[in-house]
Amino acid sequence: MALLEASEVVAGYGETEVLHGVSVVVDEGEVVTIIGPNGCGKSTLMKAVVGLVRVRSGGVAFRGAPIEGLPPERIVRTGLCYVPQTNNVFPSLTIRENLEMGAFVREGDYRTRMDEMFALFPDLTRQPNRRAGSLSGGQRQMLAIARALMLDPVLLLLDEPSAGLAPAMVSTVFERIREVNRAGVAVLLVEQNAWEALRMSDRGYLLVAGESRLEAAGRELLDDPDVARLYLGGRAT
Repeated sequence: MALLEASEVVAGYGETEVLHGVSVVVDEGEVVTIIGPNGCGKSTLMKAVVGLVRVRSGGVAFRGAPIEGLPPERIVRTGLCYVPQTNNVFPSLTIRENLEMGAFVREGDYRTRMDEMFALFPDLTRQPNRRAGSLSGGQRQMLAIARALMLDPVLLLLDEPSAGLAPAMVSTVFERIREVNRAGVAVLLVEQNAWEALRMSDRGYLLVAGESRLEAAGRELLDDPDVARLYLGGRAT
């Protein structure tokens, strides 16, 4: 049984249909990346999975149970967390307070989990009382991931985690994602830095104009000359 299975999902905004029957599967412990041109529906799919966009038809199952139609706060409690590309931290709160907010539905003492997050993201440890709004883009992204991990999810959805970051910080963010996955958390990733994302992915999906065009192992997509030419800047391995 798949950990997450989105089947023939149709979704959009208002009268505009963005997704025209998209299917994606994530198994336990996998890293799965969705690539495609801007505006193809990658972020909309993420939002449909977590209940921020209504699924008009098709279905979304998590651990074998349907979750389409559930409010986001109930979906989070099932073990699935989502980190959007922007507005993903509380800028007026400190690093520590952001992590506390991440544990808002967690049962029991969260302090041990917070210590684990500080160990995983050492940049956050140095000034835990610093306001999130004063952090660099990379630090803010790591705080957003750490905040989501406060709930011990089994699946983490990340929307463009490297967007707008300096190259050195991009490498750091991807390494942290690898560490999260090595700890047993499955990852579904939307990422414009497709080469770097596919390099660490078990599988990948190519989404074009709201439709699934191709599914393959991450390495196979990297080696595909058409994918390289159109979506990897001509960079193939």
